[in-house]
Amino acid sequence: MAEIRIGDKIQDFRLRDHKEKEVHLDDFSGKKVILSFHPLAWTKICAEQMNSLEENQELFTSLDTVAFGISVDPIPSKRAWARELGITHIRLLSDFWPHGKLARTYGIFREKEGVSERANIIIDEEQKVIFFKKYPGHELPDITEIIKFLEKEDQPEE
Repeated sequence: MAEIRIGDKIQDFRLRDHKEKEVHLDDFSGKKVILSFHPLAWTKICAEQMNSLEENQELFTSLDTVAFGISVDPIPSKRAWARELGITHIRLLSDFWPHGKLARTYGIFREKEGVSERANIIIDEEQKVIFFKKYPGHELPDITEIIKFLEKEDQPEE
């Protein structure tokens, strides 16, 4: 599938989080949503990426934004990892089965490795893509860039 682009409408999806609760994207219409894809749990950069979301959760809430961490790991692994990292606010979603289906839908699945790209996708209140960036696997996404983007989006039009 072709990679998503700015302006694309995101279709509803259903994934389970690390607590086995189902997440429907449509439940968050009216809010901005960060879909923060990471290749695998239990790796250093991925842990830092999820911790950066957790540490900024209050700021996201103040910007009417919900953040999700997404990888192909199964739910039991995500649950143990969340406990290990001390993640209590951010929901870690499992794109495990069908394996990488959501990442494939967005054109960011790495067939050879069987994981998603490291990427951040922000969708607006109407579920349109307003930000999309892939990062090299070894690079921690810049949370400041995401925050500045969201703050700019939060400013009223002049």
